[in-house]
Amino acid sequence: MAEVITDKIAGRGFKVLLILTLLVPLFFLIDLFVGSYYISIPEILKAIFRSGNADHQVVLIINQFRMPKAVTAILAGAALSVAGLQMQTVFRNPLAGPYILGVSSGASLGVALLVLGTGGLLGGSIVSAASSWGIVAAAWLGSGLILLLIVLISVRIKDIMTILILGILISSAISSVVNILQYFSNESTLKSFVIWTMGSLGSVTNSQLSVLIPSVLIGIGIAFVSSKFLDAFLLGENYARSMGMNIRFARMMVFLSTAILAGSVTAFCGPIGFIGIAVPHIARMVLQTAKHSLLVPGTILTGALMMLVSDIISQLPGSERILPVNSVTALLGIPIVIWIIIRNKNSSRI
Repeated sequence: MAEVITDKIAGRGFKVLLILTLLVPLFFLIDLFVGSYYISIPEILKAIFRSGNADHQVVLIINQFRMPKAVTAILAGAALSVAGLQMQTVFRNPLAGPYILGVSSGASLGVALLVLGTGGLLGGSIVSAASSWGIVAAAWLGSGLILLLIVLISVRIKDIMTILILGILISSAISSVVNILQYFSNESTLKSFVIWTMGSLGSVTNSQLSVLIPSVLIGIGIAFVSSKFLDAFLLGENYARSMGMNIRFARMMVFLSTAILAGSVTAFCGPIGFIGIAVPHIARMVLQTAKHSLLVPGTILTGALMMLVSDIISQLPGSERILPVNSVTALLGIPIVIWIIIRNKNSSRI
């Protein structure tokens, strides 16, 4: 009987993954279509697959602006969502995520120290092509240090709500340091940094994608390798130890993946909130499973889809104005977070 139920869950999971796999390219194409300059779907397809026969201006808009932005949306959504899934599993906290626990803030601090702390020596652009790896390394280091601090706290404090509150306090303290750095920075660097903090998918160039793509793929690859570790963490560390799992090594793998994913996206796109919290819950709901061998790919596809939708909404179709993508993800993610809190509170009363 148990095997039949397991087969049904697995069958449903693969069907959902197939649907998501079809939806992501569809919304990717819609994202390429939306913009202030009207380009028809046939022209977009011609610019992608037969660029030699397409209008030069259309090819330039698609290849240099819309395509990198849409690819960045997929990478950012997948990376932040997987980072959130891993943190929720390890801390066994439904509200854990790179934004809430201060990991994204740590990455922001790393970037701020490198950019604002050097007095704008990197130039007017927040992430120039020459400094891409330096920015990413600073973001990795910042997010990794915050993760390490949270781990040390979690060793001494077992209450998950206390850890969550401390994470929020750490995030606020980091924001204060960043504000001080902004106060003493020059005008041009400050303006660039403030725009970066609003979150943007359109500022990533093709050369910067050559850094972002391998970084995200490495982080996601580690997450796939850590799937069995994550399954064991769901049952508690004591059970994992009884199964012979090396807890320290498992934690190191998960936190390395989370630091790379959250740090890389924050470095290039700015701090994007609520995707890391909301998407893992959506993936669990649609897949109806706790197995990370299905949850990791499901979260990747759901996160990519949600970020593409957020980017489409931020374009304000039919208007020449563009909203900060961070505002859109907050408006989409906050209702889900509220629903999680209410559901958990109702469950505790039963």
